[in-house]
Amino acid sequence: MAVIADPEAAQGFRLAGLEAHAARTPEEARARLEELVEKGGYALVAVDQALLPEPERAVERLMRGKDLPVLLPIAGLKEAFQNPDVEGYMRELVKRTIGFDIKL
Repeated sequence: MAVIADPEAAQGFRLAGLEAHAARTPEEARARLEELVEKGGYALVAVDQALLPEPERAVERLMRGKDLPVLLPIAGLKEAFQNPDVEGYMRELVKRTIGFDIKL
């Protein structure tokens, strides 16, 4: 698993033990995502939706014929703390990504 997020959030993901890549702009986020898809070896790449709201579209050409990685847009810190129903928000993200509703 890898994460692409703003520098502050990326540092937090690293402290949690995840491979995290920092990006300040949508262009940087797209470049990092392209590198990860081309490199291979990832089952899941989570991308801060404030940087890249539709990661699948950003690398559509690179993903042709590939099942992995699954690209998951996630809320950045700002969005996550503004949403009072965090559990419902995460459930909806998972449902949109894999097509199933999972009780957390």
